Amino acid sequence: MFAVIKTGGKQYKVAEGDKILVEKLNLEAGKEFDFEEVLLVTNGKAENAKIGQPLIEGAKVHAKVLEQGRADKKIVFKYHSKTRYKKKKGHRQPFTKVEILKINS
Repeated sequence: MFAVIKTGGKQYKVAEGDKILVEKLNLEAGKEFDFEEVLLVTNGKAENAKIGQPLIEGAKVHAKVLEQGRADKKIVFKYHSKTRYKKKKGHRQPFTKVEILKINS
């Protein structure tokens, strides 16, 4: 059984037991919560799929926060030749590691 959820402006295909990285959520490590925005739930067969328009009423995906972290640094380097122009910036995107515990359809 798997579901498609929406969080942080992105969509994720998840199944029970999966560990995924999502955009930062303001929750402490170890806390359990529900993803309310469920777009699709199925057990792998097309005839048993529930597809939301856009969301499925009453469907939830129960999850647990494993850790908060920051991704590897991305370097942004701007350069114009022959003009002595160069700029270097770095960015580390925050993320939340989540374990999917249960899918309720």
